[in-house]
Amino acid sequence: MDALPLIALVAVSAAVAGAARRTPVPAPLVLVAVGLVAGFSPGVPTYQLDAHVVLPLLLPPLLHTAALDSSYLDLRANIRPVALLSVGYTLFATVAVGWLAYRIIPDLPLTAALVLGAVVAPPDAVTAAAIARRVGLPARVTTILQGESLVNDATAITAFRVALAAAVGEGMSWGAGIGEFLLAAIGGVGVGLLLMVPLHWLRTHLKEALLQNTLSLLIPFVAYAAAERVHASGVLAVVVVALYLGHRSWQVDFATRLQEAAVWKMVAFILESTVFALIGLQLPFVLKELGPFGVQEAIGYAAAVFVAVVVVRFVWVYPATYLPRWLSRRVREREPGTDWTAPLIVGWAGMRGVVSLAVAFSIPLVTHDGEPFPARSLVLFLTFTTVIGTLVIQGLTLPVLVRVLKLPRPDPQTVTLIEAQAQSEASEAAEARLRELLDDPHNSLPPPLADRLRSVLERRRNAVWERLGAADPVTGESADDTYRRLSREMIEAEREVFVRLRDERRIDDEMMRTLLRRLDLEEAAAYRETDGS
Repeated sequence: MDALPLIALVAVSAAVAGAARRTPVPAPLVLVAVGLVAGFSPGVPTYQLDAHVVLPLLLPPLLHTAALDSSYLDLRANIRPVALLSVGYTLFATVAVGWLAYRIIPDLPLTAALVLGAVVAPPDAVTAAAIARRVGLPARVTTILQGESLVNDATAITAFRVALAAAVGEGMSWGAGIGEFLLAAIGGVGVGLLLMVPLHWLRTHLKEALLQNTLSLLIPFVAYAAAERVHASGVLAVVVVALYLGHRSWQVDFATRLQEAAVWKMVAFILESTVFALIGLQLPFVLKELGPFGVQEAIGYAAAVFVAVVVVRFVWVYPATYLPRWLSRRVREREPGTDWTAPLIVGWAGMRGVVSLAVAFSIPLVTHDGEPFPARSLVLFLTFTTVIGTLVIQGLTLPVLVRVLKLPRPDPQTVTLIEAQAQSEASEAAEARLRELLDDPHNSLPPPLADRLRSVLERRRNAVWERLGAADPVTGESADDTYRRLSREMIEAEREVFVRLRDERRIDDEMMRTLLRRLDLEEAAAYRETDGS
């Protein structure tokens, strides 16, 4: 197997994503556009999505990193709207879009239409996270969208399996379909609950950061495979485990956390870039398999399905937002009120992604009777156009919509004040603990070292408060910025000396690397003191 095309795909995708960060256009849209052009360019290798690769190999790490970055407490506080979207809306969209497609497209069987509905039902986790980060949505809206996208793939994939069984002639009854759905949901959550505690225990008892992060990379694949092995939802198993590990990440040592954050940030960047490029590269395969349907006819159906997908989401989102508040005083008391803008944003932020395409490509060519799967080529085309349409139209206009609506954003001064108060409380506790330790004769330190501990603590306490102060009238820098700049200049001077000593053969490379790593850690510490990162 030639690995060069795969390496080229990853390298070019990463380069395009990096360049897109310098533009006002979200990187996913640039990657999709480049993929569309590249798909018809001479000399570009063929890259066809395979559900047997995307679902077990690409989806688990993408879900894992999205769940790690999510807040378990925020999701729990918004469990009702998240459940209504991730389960209720996904099932509603499967039936509603499927029925509308059945009515719009002649000779499309209802079972095949429901397969299409299940395929295009779930908004994509990767897309939702990428767009939400870029446009700066309000915190609660972001939490709801991320929570929906973490769970809805499990609902859609199960609904797809039920609809597909009926379409290929397996005789799936309503009772059997509901039973399979419950098995997938309860089983996936159950597997996640069984795995999360032992995996966290193992993470906290491994003594080397390298081993801990190797385990971290394996965890999403282990959770997904274990759940799928018992015919449960691998998606839910991955999400449950990742939420638990993210919630308890503070119990892992600092070296592991630093390394893990860097590793998963790189993995997510590579996979997200590659996935969006792959979406655009699928157009040649979709057109090639369009078969007896004319392109003009298929485009008409595509426009109708796209409109149906967009409208159906709003048909669900607005009643799901207001009806529970109207019907339940408890909901009104527990959840903050909302105006019409929040459901508008949630309704418009329904971009589809790679999971829909991968699942569509897994539709078999023939049924159990040996007959061709009805309108398979058209289902693939409609899935592709829906994914592209939502990414381009909704993805491009969502930032504009957010700006027009002037949604409230957190006040930086207020956020900094809260951070400063929290740091002040923590510093007081640390100072009290330091006094206790220094009073113990077993912990005696020379006065300069004891003073150094106090000065580091005082610097950490004051750093956040200083961010609230005015900038230097001469340089325009805050005290934080000046402190960071001077620290870097000092460290850079030391770094140049170490390199010079290595070049003069007065120290060897191994010693230079040791000394440079120490400087790197000191530089990182300077940034943590002032930047809070």
